[in-house]
Amino acid sequence: MLSPDATSGPRAAVPRPGPRPEDLGSADFRADHGVAYAYASGSMYKAIASVELVVRMGRAGLLGYFGAGGLAPDELDAGLRRIRAGLGAGRPFGVNLLASRPDREERTVDALLAHGVERIEAASFVRITPALVRYRLTGARLAADGTVRTPHRILAKVSRQEVARAFLSVPPPAMVRELAAAGRISEREARLAPSVVMCDDLCAEADSGGHTDQRPLTALLPALLALRDREAPDTPAARRVRVGAAGGIGTPEGAAAAFVMGADFVLTGSVNQCTVEAGTSDAAKDLLQRAEVQDTALVPAGDMFELGARAQVLRRGLFFPARANKLYELWLRHGSLDDLDPATADHVQRRILGRTFDEVWEEVRARYATTRPSVVERAEADPKRRMALVFTWYFARATRAAMEGDTDRRVDFQIPCGPALGALNERLRGTDREDWRARHPDDLARLIMTGAAELLARAARPAAPRRPHAAA
Repeated sequence: MLSPDATSGPRAAVPRPGPRPEDLGSADFRADHGVAYAYASGSMYKAIASVELVVRMGRAGLLGYFGAGGLAPDELDAGLRRIRAGLGAGRPFGVNLLASRPDREERTVDALLAHGVERIEAASFVRITPALVRYRLTGARLAADGTVRTPHRILAKVSRQEVARAFLSVPPPAMVRELAAAGRISEREARLAPSVVMCDDLCAEADSGGHTDQRPLTALLPALLALRDREAPDTPAARRVRVGAAGGIGTPEGAAAAFVMGADFVLTGSVNQCTVEAGTSDAAKDLLQRAEVQDTALVPAGDMFELGARAQVLRRGLFFPARANKLYELWLRHGSLDDLDPATADHVQRRILGRTFDEVWEEVRARYATTRPSVVERAEADPKRRMALVFTWYFARATRAAMEGDTDRRVDFQIPCGPALGALNERLRGTDREDWRARHPDDLARLIMTGAAELLARAARPAAPRRPHAAA
């Protein structure tokens, strides 16, 4: 005899509560950083990720990284003091450490250690450097349970697997020995190095605003997750490294897709540039607010011009992308400024630079004469190098014009921007957050994470059974 249950048809599905935004991603990330969400706002050059932005995030119980790249030592010191004053003790924040010249990296680490900064976002590194190792190992100790504790947490943004592998590895032994011999770390810290890997969080940096290798997130994130798992048997500390996603995260759908692929956290970038707290001009924010997904372009990266690195910037309403690419094309094709034909040289000086080549060179030479005289010496001996410095003067000026809101140079604004901002703008169109003056980074975090949780909850619900078609 059939049981009553067997004859009563399928049981009604019991609705299960979906994930909450605070449930998404890695619980370890949330606990380790003391934050509500597995979410962070990334650093943006020259304090576009400003003191105000970082403080706003920290007060909301969220993690923001201060844009220390490109700041003078006194500017960095003042910024860190203001963040400390704004957040007090116990609230989370981090600071960007940008790959640069060794002396600049060392000065930045000196400041970070002096101010007790416990978190950094390591960006643009292609290899492990002494400054990174010193920051990582300073203060390392053996805990009562026998594990090695490092007070300085590193989130490494990477777009290449070999760089990810370096951050999933222990500090280079030869580098550790050199730092210990120089007294830059203690002998105890050096002995603990083999039990430490170079990061706590590894962020897959996909196609994004600013410097970009244009990696698709759907390829890069799974590759880094697999790499982390493959490294774990040989380097047990790598097992605890959390792998997150950045680039293209501007909407709930973008974040939900990253979490479905296995991301432990998400990190947003240029979408935060279009908020009240971002450290750029109102004029730049007005342009960003109107951006659509297709309104970006690739240009040479001014700080890595001769290496061929690329950056993604806002294109809509601006001449900067076309002019920047024209300068790079001319640099590739010619050995010196003197090689340019008269019509081209006149166009570049009048329409792009707004000054003569000699006037620009005198300004560049004056800037480097006392701080880095070797740059001047090399350029005066190498006409192609001098040409590069004259052309990249335009890039620096375009960045400064955008940040200062110089409307006389509006068409030359260089504004880092990825397609994610266009997607966010579309979602906010017609809402009370359409205007950037009503946008704040913590509100965007809640919108993205709450929306992602709702999407994932909806996807997890059983599909309603289809009703059969009526017979004809």
